[in-house]
Amino acid sequence: MSNSAVSLDEFLAAHASVIRVALTRVRGSSPRNEGTEMFASAQGLWGTIGGGQLEFLAIQAARDMLQSGDLVRELDVPLGPEIGQCCGGRVEIRLTRMRSSDKRAAADRARETKAALPHAYVMGAGHVGRALADLFQHLPVRCILIDTRTEEIALNTAAVETRISVLPEADIWSAPAGSAFIVLTHDHALDFLLTSAALERGDALYVGMIGSATKRAKFKNWARMHCDGQTIEDLNCPIGACGSRDKRPSVIAAFVVAEVIAELTTETAATAPIGAIEAPQGRAYLGRTGRLA
Repeated sequence: MSNSAVSLDEFLAAHASVIRVALTRVRGSSPRNEGTEMFASAQGLWGTIGGGQLEFLAIQAARDMLQSGDLVRELDVPLGPEIGQCCGGRVEIRLTRMRSSDKRAAADRARETKAALPHAYVMGAGHVGRALADLFQHLPVRCILIDTRTEEIALNTAAVETRISVLPEADIWSAPAGSAFIVLTHDHALDFLLTSAALERGDALYVGMIGSATKRAKFKNWARMHCDGQTIEDLNCPIGACGSRDKRPSVIAAFVVAEVIAELTTETAATAPIGAIEAPQGRAYLGRTGRLA
């Protein structure tokens, strides 16, 4: 049974003997990328290298090592009919029995990965905002749910960061580069103010505002008149516009989350934590947590 609901620190502390399973080389199509790692003990698992027969073989090899006492094992697995998969690629896997120092290094890597997660700011804790938080809590993002209303924040049950803010635009100003902003407050005027603040940054990977084509047109005119001619080329509005007529908050949230994750996991966004990328208005910024240069 997978223990990925707990932190890697907790998993490693709970299991004395653990095998690290790492994809060291990937050729062609594969369920996961090179560098992906998983951890296996006799009783549990943490992480995944893609599931299917590939993962089954790796787990079996790891548990064989735990019984035999082997320290290292290498696997070269074709992802074809030989193992009952049809990805078509080929992966090389290195399995190593973990020492205390290996466990500390793995926990450090996990913390660094978590710290580098892109931020998704949900500006408004109404029905759709809370539905967004419910979905984001399961995804590789740091979700921050913000509202001016204490009573709405209190209704949130998702395991995300929450803020009661009397000046929510300040949260936008202080956000790290490469963040996503989804604006859906209870007040159209506040929506306009927050959306303008997010667009003005010039380094957001996603800016979305709930509404219709009419609301988009009104915001365009408002921004031109009150924000020094600000354009809205980078604005997603309506958000989650995938053709569905279903207006239930959970359905809208599903489409919006798909939009946001698509932007946050593009090739450019994926390399952001380790190097400067070009911001939309031609300014360089250093990774998802960097500052504008």
